[in-house]
Amino acid sequence: MNQLTILLMTGGGQGAGIAQFIPLILIIVVFYFFMIRPQLKKSKEQKKFRENIAKGDKIVTIGGIHGKIVDVQETTFIIEVEGGHKLKVEKNAVSMDSSTLLGSEQK
Repeated sequence: MNQLTILLMTGGGQGAGIAQFIPLILIIVVFYFFMIRPQLKKSKEQKKFRENIAKGDKIVTIGGIHGKIVDVQETTFIIEVEGGHKLKVEKNAVSMDSSTLLGSEQK
């Protein structure tokens, strides 16, 4: 056996094992920064928005219902929709501020 074969058999192959995991690690890092991190940031922003909603704000629910906040309770809102009807919706059902929706349509 020549010296190169002996070198590869004794310990030269360990570096190659680590090199095989580098692409996998890079994929995980890219996935985190482009998928997971922005989703966590968006979730925090929505939670903050829902906590800061006050009486008189215009909102849109995740079901697409547009309304104006009439009363704020611990876990629910009472909103007034077109025609003067009032609906009770969960805070988690609020999607966005209607002014945010109008601003995105103008772009």
